[in-house]
Amino acid sequence: MVFVTRLEHFNAAHKLYNPNWTREKNEEVFGACANENWHGHNYQLYVTVKGEPDPETGFVYDVKKLSSIIKEKIVNQLDHKNLNMDVPFLQGKLCSTENLVIGIWQQLVPHLPKEVQLHSIKLYETPRIYVEYFG
Repeated sequence: MVFVTRLEHFNAAHKLYNPNWTREKNEEVFGACANENWHGHNYQLYVTVKGEPDPETGFVYDVKKLSSIIKEKIVNQLDHKNLNMDVPFLQGKLCSTENLVIGIWQQLVPHLPKEVQLHSIKLYETPRIYVEYFG
């Protein structure tokens, strides 16, 4: 089994805010991330697929095709967007990086060809904070 990872990038704004809580509790739990005027991140998205290399190409999967799928299904939906307001697959959910990475997984899986399997999504919110998801 061989693992191939593609890195993509997007910028997006969000706020962490539970509407069932008071403003004070949101600020206590989420701190500056509960800012009513939002805040943004420069996200780094690592998508790893796995499979066996094709005997004719040597590729597990063509990374240019993988990049196109990621850009069409994920980056174009998230880049320069407000995650709380503009992204249908996040509606009704807290816009944490954890929920975002699960949503990205769910958006990608149906669009990958059968010869590869999605192995993991790693999403850096900041250079020091990232979330990994393995489905």
